[in-house]
Amino acid sequence: MRLSIVVLALVTLQRLGELAVARRNTARLLARGGVEWNAGQHRFFVALHAAWLAGLWALAWDRPAKLAWLAVFGLLFVLRVWTLASLGGRWTTRIITLTGEPLVRRGPYRWIAHPNYLVVAGEVAVLPLMFGLWTYALAFSVLNAVLLSVRIRAESAALKASQASAA
Repeated sequence: MRLSIVVLALVTLQRLGELAVARRNTARLLARGGVEWNAGQHRFFVALHAAWLAGLWALAWDRPAKLAWLAVFGLLFVLRVWTLASLGGRWTTRIITLTGEPLVRRGPYRWIAHPNYLVVAGEVAVLPLMFGLWTYALAFSVLNAVLLSVRIRAESAALKASQASAA
C-alpha cells in the first residue's frame, strides 16, 4: 500500500474521530449552560476542511510522500494532541463559552491564545506540501486564513464577553 494512502486514511480517521469528540463535548457544554457564538460560521469550516481532505484524496493518493514534510506533519500532530488535551472536555469545533469558567491557561495556552488554530493552519499547508501540491497548499491556506480571521475575532469577543459577565 502506498504511504500516501496510509497518511490520508489516518488523517481522515483522525478528523472523523475529532468530529465525534467535538459533538460529544458540544452536547456536554450546552447541557452545562454553555452558550454558542457565531454558529453560522461552523458550516464554512466544515465545508472548507471537507473540501481540503476530499481534494487531497483526489490529487494525492498516488503521489509519493516527502518524508521531511511527513516529519513536520507528525510534529504538528503532537502539538494538536497537546492542545486538545489541554482543553479537555472544553474542546469543540464550535465557539462555546461557559460563564464563570476561567480560561484554560495550561499547555500551550500558557503562551498563546489560540494555539489550535496555528496547528490547523500548519496542517492545511503541510499535508498538501507533503505530496508536492504547492498551489493547493497556498489556495487552502488563504481560504483557511480568511475563515480564521473571522473565527478568531468572534472567539476572542465571546471569551471576553463570557469573562466580563462572570465578573
